[in-house]
Amino acid sequence: MEESNWKLVYNGFDPSEEGLREALCTLGNGYMGVRGAAYESAANKIHYPGTYLASGYNKVATHIEGKTIYNEDLVNFPNWIPITFKIGDGEWFSPSRSKIRFYRQELDMRKGALIRRMRFQNRKGQKTSVEAVRIVSMDNPHIGAIKYIITPENYSDWITVKTMIDGAVINSGVERYRQLNSKHLIPSALGNFSVNGMYLSMKTTQSKIHVAEAARTCVFVSGRQKKLKVKHQSRGRETIEQVFKVFAAQGEPVDIEKVVSICTSKDEGARDPVALVIDMVKDAGRFEDLYNTHIEAWDVLWKGFDIQIELDHFSQKALRLHMFHLLQTASPHMSNFDAGLPARGIHGEAYRGHVFWDSIYAMAFYDLHMPDISKALLLYRYRRLHQARKYAKKNGFRGAMFPWQSASTGEEETQVVHLNPLSAEWGLDYSRNQRHVSLAIAYNVWQYYIRTADEEFLGGYGAEILLSIAQFFASLVYFDSKDEKYHTQGVMGPDEFHEKYPGEDTPGLRDNAYTNLMIAWLLLRAKDVIAALGERDKRRIFRRVGLKPHDLELWDDIVCKMNVVINQEGIIAQFDGYFDLKELNWEKYKERYESIERLDRILKAEGKSPDEYKISKQADVLMLFYLLPLYEIKTLFKKLGYHLDKDILNRNYKYYIKRTSHGSTLSKVVHCYIAHILGKPKEAWRWFGEVMESDIFDVQGGTTFEGIHAGVMGGSIDILVRGFAGIDVSKNRIRVIPKIPRRWNRIKLRINYKGYWISFSVTNKQVTVFIQGGREEFFPVPLEINSKLYSILCGKRHRFPIKT
Repeated sequence: MEESNWKLVYNGFDPSEEGLREALCTLGNGYMGVRGAAYESAANKIHYPGTYLASGYNKVATHIEGKTIYNEDLVNFPNWIPITFKIGDGEWFSPSRSKIRFYRQELDMRKGALIRRMRFQNRKGQKTSVEAVRIVSMDNPHIGAIKYIITPENYSDWITVKTMIDGAVINSGVERYRQLNSKHLIPSALGNFSVNGMYLSMKTTQSKIHVAEAARTCVFVSGRQKKLKVKHQSRGRETIEQVFKVFAAQGEPVDIEKVVSICTSKDEGARDPVALVIDMVKDAGRFEDLYNTHIEAWDVLWKGFDIQIELDHFSQKALRLHMFHLLQTASPHMSNFDAGLPARGIHGEAYRGHVFWDSIYAMAFYDLHMPDISKALLLYRYRRLHQARKYAKKNGFRGAMFPWQSASTGEEETQVVHLNPLSAEWGLDYSRNQRHVSLAIAYNVWQYYIRTADEEFLGGYGAEILLSIAQFFASLVYFDSKDEKYHTQGVMGPDEFHEKYPGEDTPGLRDNAYTNLMIAWLLLRAKDVIAALGERDKRRIFRRVGLKPHDLELWDDIVCKMNVVINQEGIIAQFDGYFDLKELNWEKYKERYESIERLDRILKAEGKSPDEYKISKQADVLMLFYLLPLYEIKTLFKKLGYHLDKDILNRNYKYYIKRTSHGSTLSKVVHCYIAHILGKPKEAWRWFGEVMESDIFDVQGGTTFEGIHAGVMGGSIDILVRGFAGIDVSKNRIRVIPKIPRRWNRIKLRINYKGYWISFSVTNKQVTVFIQGGREEFFPVPLEINSKLYSILCGKRHRFPIKT
């Protein structure tokens, strides 16, 4: 990787690393994601092309282990990027089968372009340079385009070019899913239009999504468009090709432009997807025109979202890579369609493209820069609120219980059985008991509201979501007259290793601390939401949710009597009974296994159970201290009758860090932030380095190939803004307490708060603030620096020295 902070550059063709490169070089625009695979190869052991559409799911059945199970996948739609060629009567060109003289692949994040330059030599000694530029338009989400340039270096000859749309694709990008049914598409229609156009349409087998793709191919030599004799041919009903010949003179580039349009029957106004994509691609214009409007769209995004770090090239590059992929996964186009934030982006097939709780790490990125994206993601949840109510009722609860894994309908999509790749055995999957996903949704609603002051959203959607979730958790808890406390049972925390108690068949745990404390926090915020509503909205929402005065009285009682297990040393038990579990010999397992991040799989392969041990996959108790400021948690503990201070947090950090394997990249985000607030700069920096390396270096050994980790990418940005820059945004003020790493000189960033753009330039000695936008002369809330409140005049630069 080179020093340009806007580019991810790979020199040399390395088949063993191609899968990682394909994921990291994915291009997308929120609607469509296209893996950075080679143009000249179909899926094989080296390459895995993939085209994914937001909320483009399909459910199929598989017979396994004597059961019929159903899995809903984000579908790998027809591959539109294939282009290859042959010289004379030679072989079709493929990088993996050729003698490569030079190879360079470059992801330009500023422009949103994938650029590949290479030179190869065939058996006849003919040398050819090939340059390709690919975009997935951020200006028009239905358009993709390729410029593919072939230049003979030491010969002149006829070149035969083949370009296609390949619908004979399956979902096979995740090895552990390959025993499952992966065929999602059936052919619908194919054909050609005009001299140089072709189209293909397919349908998903169960969801009946009709997808259509149209391509227009043009060739230019010396700036002049060549008239082509194009042969259109099909392979069955799933693939259509264009084949044509062009004479290539030595040293004279042959420019091939392929412009593609994609839409589905789910898109607004797409009654006839085939006719729509044909018209769209005819009107699309030349590659350069599309490239320029695409760059302009990215330029607008970067002006609002970019964060600058002085003196640390790697952190700057990795941070921009994270922002780039988050913007490709959820873009301004989200308001035009119905989709959530998949945990692994639209970059691959891991987790089947499902929506989990990971947005809790990423929503601040959207809230503080382009809240319309956040609103679209929250509306995805609102549109499935009725299904969450059904799910709660089915399980004997009131309110709305959202599924651990969500896809198209909002039904529970968590798998029933899960493959352990170490033992090759299928086991029952209990992860659907992670009820805290609903807490994450409520948290996101509240944070969006306090950052945007969007009263219309709160009254129209947000309050109903949050109050329905509060109603669910109030019905989930139960009161025990023996200790006069409220308890929870049958739940799993974020840890995921612990599914049930040792020796018991019934899944779930009692009094998971994170769940219990967040329930208490939620019920407090529910009262705040009610207070913020106008009387008309309040009456309407109470009727829809079915809230009564006695519900609010119950909430008040729960907030004061929720049970949390804490020992005499101040250690918060991850759940009731945690302290009774066995300790693991960590050194023994570190010596025996190269990686112990997934201790659950290791122990199960040994015939043991992670339920027996004091081990955690990721932060569980500590998660609370990542989400909420310490002063807010102290208030919460006081209401519950417990004492909390920074010393107790430090003891819990030390206790759990020794017992956590960090089998999730999210764990390192939490530990980094907590080390930072505890005043452990060396530890925080070490954790931050691992967070930044998570995907770019694929630290989990092959998982990034299957899709990026949206949560850790969002978490890295959150650490920088909320941790290092020290910008804490609340409803009534913005507090700035910078503690930037010693290796950095300065952080520059902008945030959008309640419609105002605030530019920060932060060092450990000074904070510079410039506020613009809004209608008021003064910024509506005070800025707190050095424990002093300041009223800020808009349109003027303010400098504040920082006391150390």
